[in-house]
Amino acid sequence: MTILREERIGGQRLILGDCLQVMPLLGRFDAVVTDPPYGIGADKGKKGAISFKGGKPVERAWTPDNCWDLKRPKDQIFRMIVEFGCDSIIWGGNYFADLLPPQGKWLWWDKCQTMPTYGDGELAWTNLSGATPKKFTLGNNKILAQRHERFHPTQKPIALMEWCLGFLPNAQTILDPFMGSGTTLVACQKLGRSGIGIELDPDYFAIACKRVDEATRQPDLFVAPPDPQPTQEGFDL
Repeated sequence: MTILREERIGGQRLILGDCLQVMPLLGRFDAVVTDPPYGIGADKGKKGAISFKGGKPVERAWTPDNCWDLKRPKDQIFRMIVEFGCDSIIWGGNYFADLLPPQGKWLWWDKCQTMPTYGDGELAWTNLSGATPKKFTLGNNKILAQRHERFHPTQKPIALMEWCLGFLPNAQTILDPFMGSGTTLVACQKLGRSGIGIELDPDYFAIACKRVDEATRQPDLFVAPPDPQPTQEGFDL
């Protein structure tokens, strides 16, 4: 299995496949902005994965066939990201700290929970030079969840991913090897960047395509749209 399906929508390239097999086929890119699954499937059947039947979201159990966290060798994937040598922002990086360079800096998403919990926020590891710890705050997380449609159990707000891209002003091509429902690529489309997203689950891949298409149809009039992506040559690790 390499590339099972590929769609180019607006300035975004969406790939259905295993990121471990697809990443070596990609050309150069400027940065990685991603949110790898972590903790999912720890009980071998955790609920929270969402599929769409008849246009409505339906919960289904995580299985080795649809969950990277159950069967993907993390060390190889993060080694590949590090060896690409580009700027990286990896949400949940604290869960993979043993696989990432120790000199990284951190970003913090303050979820503004109404009641204090262990999920008050999330950390992202970065290798950005000169970066200092930064905090992102976007309203009340419970209210945001009610206002914004959720397609994925760990879906991030579009504004959060736009904030991440703000730390990468010179990066025009962004890789997200764990695309999920496509939030990173939606942010790229809205900000005039070119994104490459890889997703293992066909249901989420379809959702990501739909969301990116909607973002393409509703452009920001003050942002130039990204150029359509050319076919890229492979990169040998």
